[in-house]
Amino acid sequence: MIQMLPGSTDFMCKLPATGTGDGKAIKNTSNYKATMNVSHEINLLVEEIQRLGSKNASGQTSVKFGVLFNDDRCANIFEALVGTLKAAKKKKVIDFQGELLLQGVHDQVDIILLQE
Repeated sequence: MIQMLPGSTDFMCKLPATGTGDGKAIKNTSNYKATMNVSHEINLLVEEIQRLGSKNASGQTSVKFGVLFNDDRCANIFEALVGTLKAAKKKKVIDFQGELLLQGVHDQVDIILLQE
């Protein structure tokens, strides 16, 4: 039996335990895999910021959003660069002004690497 957990996007699935016949609840591993993919993409983002960026006056590595967005290698690596940036900001790996960066409008916004 599959059911959604209250207040969550996680699913629970009742499966018989091996050799006992009893029902045992296990969590769907899709959230775990998604978390792993986000962490991997954030690590790739850090590498790309280090590659394209330079040290600012505070000694932190920073890169302009437009440089990152228009880089061919980044375009091939990141399916959703803005989403990866937002996730990295939420995890306090990077910082930038505003909530959402848009091509053209925010090309001159600095993305600052907080964790190297």
